[in-house]
Amino acid sequence: MAAASENVTHPAFEKLRSHRIGTLNLEVEEYRHRKTGARHLHLAADNDENVFFVALRTFPMDSTGVAHILEHTALCGSERYPVRDPFFMMIRRSLNTFMNAFTSSDWTAYPFASTNRKDFDNLLSVYLDSVFFSRLDPLDFAQEGHRLEFDKPDDPSTDLVYRGVVYNEMKGAMSSPTSQLWQNLSSHLFPTTTYHYNSGGEPDHIVDLSYDDLLKFYRHHYHPSNAIFATYGNIPVREHHGQFESRVLNRFDALTVDLPVRDEKRLFSPIRVEQGYGVNEGEGTERKTHIVMGWLLGHSFDLLENMEGQLLSAVLLENSASPLMRALETTDLGHAPSPMCGLEDSNREMTFVCGIEGSEPEHEQALETLIEHTLQQVVDDGVSQDRLEAILHQLELHQREIAGDQFPYGLQLIMSAIAPMVHGGDPVELLDLEPVLATLREKIQDPRYVPELIRRKLLDNPHRVTLTLRPDEKLESRRQKAIKDALARRKATLSDDEIRQIVERAQALEERQMRKDDDSILPKVDLSDVPLQRPEPEAQVHEAIATTAYARGTNGLVYEQVVMPVPTLTEDELTLLPYYTALISEVGCGELDYLQMQDRISAETGGIGAGFSAKGRIDDVQDVSGYLIFNGKALARNRNKLTRLLKDVVNGIRFDETGRIREIIAQIRARRVQSVTGNGHALAMGAAAQGLSAGAWLTFRLGGLAGIRETKALDEALADPAALSAFCERLAALHDRIRRQQREFLVIGEQEHLPAMVGDLADHWRDVPADTADTWRMAPVEYRTREAWLTSTQVNFCGRAYPTVPVDHPDAAALTVLGGFLRNGYLHRAIREKGGAYGGGAGQDSVNGVFRFFSYRDPRLAETLEDFDNALDWLQETDHEYQELEEAILGVVGQMDRPRSPAGAARHAFHNRLFGRSPEQQGRFRERVLKVTVDDLKRVAATWLKPELASTAVVTNPENRALVDGLGLAIQEL
Repeated sequence: MAAASENVTHPAFEKLRSHRIGTLNLEVEEYRHRKTGARHLHLAADNDENVFFVALRTFPMDSTGVAHILEHTALCGSERYPVRDPFFMMIRRSLNTFMNAFTSSDWTAYPFASTNRKDFDNLLSVYLDSVFFSRLDPLDFAQEGHRLEFDKPDDPSTDLVYRGVVYNEMKGAMSSPTSQLWQNLSSHLFPTTTYHYNSGGEPDHIVDLSYDDLLKFYRHHYHPSNAIFATYGNIPVREHHGQFESRVLNRFDALTVDLPVRDEKRLFSPIRVEQGYGVNEGEGTERKTHIVMGWLLGHSFDLLENMEGQLLSAVLLENSASPLMRALETTDLGHAPSPMCGLEDSNREMTFVCGIEGSEPEHEQALETLIEHTLQQVVDDGVSQDRLEAILHQLELHQREIAGDQFPYGLQLIMSAIAPMVHGGDPVELLDLEPVLATLREKIQDPRYVPELIRRKLLDNPHRVTLTLRPDEKLESRRQKAIKDALARRKATLSDDEIRQIVERAQALEERQMRKDDDSILPKVDLSDVPLQRPEPEAQVHEAIATTAYARGTNGLVYEQVVMPVPTLTEDELTLLPYYTALISEVGCGELDYLQMQDRISAETGGIGAGFSAKGRIDDVQDVSGYLIFNGKALARNRNKLTRLLKDVVNGIRFDETGRIREIIAQIRARRVQSVTGNGHALAMGAAAQGLSAGAWLTFRLGGLAGIRETKALDEALADPAALSAFCERLAALHDRIRRQQREFLVIGEQEHLPAMVGDLADHWRDVPADTADTWRMAPVEYRTREAWLTSTQVNFCGRAYPTVPVDHPDAAALTVLGGFLRNGYLHRAIREKGGAYGGGAGQDSVNGVFRFFSYRDPRLAETLEDFDNALDWLQETDHEYQELEEAILGVVGQMDRPRSPAGAARHAFHNRLFGRSPEQQGRFRERVLKVTVDDLKRVAATWLKPELASTAVVTNPENRALVDGLGLAIQEL
């Protein structure tokens, strides 16, 4: 544990309090800056992944995206670092484990994390200067926010168009019906406060924001008196304070920042609203309506209110045994429960939402009746004590678990504390849930407690909005016509002087984008700061029962996996695997039906599931093998129950509840279709790579665009009872083959629990036969692709792929470095800055042996595909400096050394070994990465990235049909 900061407080700060949270193994310390009133929350922990976070309370009162565009523009140069792009330049010069910035509905934050102290100090210097002393150049506003340009920037005879990174980002974000659903619902639940508006920006409103508006917003909000600092890790707090004071705070006086912080005015009668969202012409509108009901609840920063909201939401919606979720899953009024279902507690006042998708507008009243009837039934019948205890058990487990595999753990803790700090609550209370859990355990002893919560917060609450979002085939064409007509009118009224200004600004912006800044003013780490190797968790192998155990600091949780090689499968059986693994935790088992199983899982564990993992050999990507993994986690006191549950699932899972399976397939379809606009770049790369190796084909076929299209077809086919029965029989037959496979086990927990866990495995599995060592292998795959996948999207996603090499090939290291080198040196400028896409890049996928280019939320198509080719020409024709190479190598090492949670690091080590990725192989790869030269980059590009070897795929909208035809891309309908 990092030492608490008693008696060493920096003189510029006053210490408000210190609070030990045993369940999180940390000390929470709260400080206030004496001069400005800036607040600082420090989480002192024995963890060398240190996190910095600064948030400004931002309350926009329109949908121009001013807070979001400011978040982007603030990072484009500052007083001390007057270079064009310090944020992206520092990504390249750093060993960070996380760097980003994000805009919430009522705050804007700038976080980073690093395990290297020198790197942490470098990033802190740049972040502090960027936030509090930003230059806010008008050309950066034009690049990041929005600008008017001629379609050919130097040719005034071409059409006027809107361009800008945030403009295109939000066009992509608002292509999703789910995003539109949330924004429309919020605008009616919050008619008068900041939550009425889209803080990210509505594309039609973004173009109304002026540069002067941006400056005004910055000067008003970006002041230490309006700032909340937060840190996590083992750097002493006094050292943070010294940096904050010397770099920023000593230059400011206290300021009263007037913000429109207030509660929403309450409705006295529920309202109903119907609005449209765009779908492609000819796509059809049947069963594509979303209907949701939303209630405004109490303050999110009142801990008891918040936890009562969590309890209420869990009682009603936690899983399929929850009464409201069951009603929404089984009703014929819609296809599946809405993804909006649940409690939203990040705003000042919470909202509870439930509803359905795949419905029709005329079902609005029937859905209201169903929901009200279900709520009333819960009020009348009450909730069982066992169910309430299971929910509190889940809350306890969630609080204890040390996450951090996708997001630094310290940042997750800070994010959970920031909302109460913004809104005036107590961050310590929300981090230390033990006292309030004890209070709730007392309260639930009263059988009327939860029913009264539901009655008071929902049934008797008139601040309720029912929103029907219906598909409209004409909406998008009307919107595009309105934009085009408005731009044509604008062009017709331009004076010669205004035309000249537009052309000159475009030229100035391009010159600025092409300018090479003096990046020596930025701090950096270099290869001498890179550790030789990251230690791997030490495994304890128990051969008698084929168990690998890892002793890890898991804070009272245990993790368990049952691992089996995939048996020989036909292609038809292979396509069942995603549905099989998704259904494992959703259906009945043994004598328990699916509802009873949901209750058992919730009461005994933190969740169970199944997954399918497949990879090629380290020296041959075409030789693919795979494993099925049944996994679960639990509090240590429930370790035996977890082992027994997983054994029961492997031996007794049932696929005879046809109605339930039909519901889950419908939900899988809905989730997969919704994922396209948020994950389009990965899907485009997957489609481009599909024919280049066996593993790439598998990814495309099971989880990519082909898999999404197949799920839609399957869902429609299962409307036929005979087809549904046959599908369930195929699942049962597949499981019968899988459960007979030989198996091994993985257990993770604190050392004191491991002997008992290994003993539990021996007790429960000793007499369960495993008589098959049958193993599946894929045939090699090799073909080229040129495809365009059409769907509802306002922006494009481009992908290109080349067949390359497996991870242990000598060229894999240079190809891996090449991805970052091309992104840093060419693609970022060409695709994001000049092209206006939200993102673009390249990378080597050594698991599947492919090198891939991509763009994300991109207004262009043909030009971006040309940029992919131009990047390779740039590589060969330009003289490159060593620093560019070093930055690319640092990026690779940073990814390799990214910290994981204690359990995540053990899982990663185990599964690496499963597929032959030994520490020795990883060491060879690391050595090769550190020795890569610029000549190596040019050589591997010339060898492997040849034009005739390329495959291409794009995700776009039907309006671009003629364009993609002209590019020679075969059209695929999603």
